[in-house]
Amino acid sequence: MTRAASLLFSLVAYAIFFATFLYLIVFVGDIPIAGQTVDRGPDAPIATAVLIDVALIALFGLQHSIMARQWFKRAWTRTVPEHLERSAYVLAASAALIVMFLLWRPIPTIVWDVTGTVLEVPLWILFATGWLIVLLSTFLINHFELFGLQQAWFHMRSRQAAAPQLRHPFFYRWVAHPLYSGFFLAFWATPKMTVGHLLFAAGMSVYILIAIRYEERDLKGLFGKDYEDYRASVGMLTPRFGRRSA
Repeated sequence: MTRAASLLFSLVAYAIFFATFLYLIVFVGDIPIAGQTVDRGPDAPIATAVLIDVALIALFGLQHSIMARQWFKRAWTRTVPEHLERSAYVLAASAALIVMFLLWRPIPTIVWDVTGTVLEVPLWILFATGWLIVLLSTFLINHFELFGLQQAWFHMRSRQAAAPQLRHPFFYRWVAHPLYSGFFLAFWATPKMTVGHLLFAAGMSVYILIAIRYEERDLKGLFGKDYEDYRASVGMLTPRFGRRSA
């Protein structure tokens, strides 16, 4: 594949990711501009819906976790060029989400509904804040490297990426995983919680907690004691008040 074609592949993968990310907001928020969301879609018996939805969450989690492991990357880059590895990961993650959007089966039983009360607007603000934290966190740690564009661009320009550095800007001065904190807010802050939405939020939350353990193991392997010291000084998902990383 030529350098220009590699860059084009990365741009297409990024465009698909960003469209998928925007639809995820619509999907989780049950925003009525799309036909299928966490609370709207084809009917199914409750037991069938639970099985399908759990399988979809598991598929997403397995794709993310397996493709992020170093042993998989080493094997994967024997086939996929190293500068396209991240873009291929992003494309696969987008595909897993698209499958979830298409096959998700709502379970409309209400757990809570505060629509029309004084709690509705604050919950929508928390929902929006969660997504804003997610997006901002990606830019704080290098958005374009995270989603594969930088690797393809550097390859096209025959540039070498700098060695990874342990940085903790803004949110990362108080929380080790603010991106995941944002997802927690976005998944759980809703004026109307259905059983289907609860299943989605709980399943994705379990995946996040599992993913954090593997991610931290990789970071400790990469940065050693520097990361261990940093991690001891900040909270995992919420700040440790009174202590802050330098």
